[in-house]
Amino acid sequence: MQTGEVLTEIIDRNDAVTFTAFLEQLDATIAPGQDIHVVLDNGSSHTARHTKKWLVDHPRWHVHWTPPHASWLNQVELFFSVLTRRVLRHGDFRSRDDLIDKLESYVINRNTTAKPYKWTYDGSPLKVA
Repeated sequence: MQTGEVLTEIIDRNDAVTFTAFLEQLDATIAPGQDIHVVLDNGSSHTARHTKKWLVDHPRWHVHWTPPHASWLNQVELFFSVLTRRVLRHGDFRSRDDLIDKLESYVINRNTTAKPYKWTYDGSPLKVA
């Protein structure tokens, strides 16, 4: 079911092992037999040999790669853009823990009224204004 809710996890390191551990958590919570589609960019933790092997070993996972320099196609990046404008850009954080608390508070509050982003791009080339 598509809810638009965001799940957060605090990590110390953004590498392939951490990323596939996150995928394992998702895999364990999504009903067996249900296909999983994920959109990934070309970040190093997504394209690492370790991650690619994990994906091959989990055939219900279907990866849709965004083209290089097209992060705007990735709906997760849209969320990060909003998060940056609403929390990070003008934020004042006393510590890492304070930053984490404010990020998690924003996500918890947003999830109370979350709706999925609506995809409107039809694949046509964009026109110059």
